[in-house]
Amino acid sequence: MANPIALLETSLGNIKVELFTDKMPITAGNFVKLAKSGFYDGLHFHRVIDKFMLQFGCPYSRDPKSPRAGTGDGPDGTIKDEHPENAKLSNEPGTLSMANTGRPNSGSCQFFVNTVHNSYLDFFTPGQSKHPVFGKVIEGMDVVHKIEKTPTDANDRPISPVRMNKVTVLEG
Repeated sequence: MANPIALLETSLGNIKVELFTDKMPITAGNFVKLAKSGFYDGLHFHRVIDKFMLQFGCPYSRDPKSPRAGTGDGPDGTIKDEHPENAKLSNEPGTLSMANTGRPNSGSCQFFVNTVHNSYLDFFTPGQSKHPVFGKVIEGMDVVHKIEKTPTDANDRPISPVRMNKVTVLEG
């Protein structure tokens, strides 16, 4: 069975991603479940850092000015960390990676899109940051870069909010 494809319709354009349910069934499956429920629709990118990544998925980001944006979990709480030997996928440009608090099993609904190769975030490298890759942009890197270049405030929040209008799982 082919991996699912999701269409991310943002206020700055569309992005298509492949979700690696074959190698990362817990993490990618969690994203698929949240997307199909409409959880991501209407949220905003709450952290954008040029030459690093775009972070998205916090329920508090429905209000793009909320001071709590970046601190929320999904409706089902957190998921188990997933670090399979057969899925040593590096945090390369265009990959989707699970955000977490740094504590074990703290991933939930927030993820980020790497805009550069952030190999130090790989779960199989030395260090504290462990962010497993569970998908990859297959169309729309121009939109990713447009979001990446959005002017931000001192908290890395876009000054002009960037909204996720709708996430649709197309197949898989």
